[in-house]
Amino acid sequence: MSMPQTKTKGQIEAEISDSMVKLQREQTGRGPNQAHTYILEDMVIVRMQEVLTPAERQLTGNPHGQSLVKQFHQQMHEIARRSLEQIIEGHTGCRVVSIHNDVSTKSGEQVGIFVLDRNLEATLPRRHDAPPRR
Repeated sequence: MSMPQTKTKGQIEAEISDSMVKLQREQTGRGPNQAHTYILEDMVIVRMQEVLTPAERQLTGNPHGQSLVKQFHQQMHEIARRSLEQIIEGHTGCRVVSIHNDVSTKSGEQVGIFVLDRNLEATLPRRHDAPPRR
């Protein structure tokens, strides 16, 4: 799955964030208020803020409700697993080896970590890279 390395790290990160917000909106009817993606060596880390619906926020007021919200998000994540992999693979050209995901019932943030089959960061041009020395 190689792709021409014409996009910068920042461009790929922004595209992944946009795709993740779109998927969340399609799944739940609302998306996070903010999403940030970070490519770090062989990992893609996606942090989405304010992902809980008003009803979910109400449930987080007690331990049983917190558990229900976490279970719901874990099930939604499993349902969307292939779509998540396709987003990451499509934007990076790398194969996803594993996915780790959690939602905080306190902050309303969701974090996904996608482990890739190679160090993507090492292959990406950066916007402010200096020309090679001769």
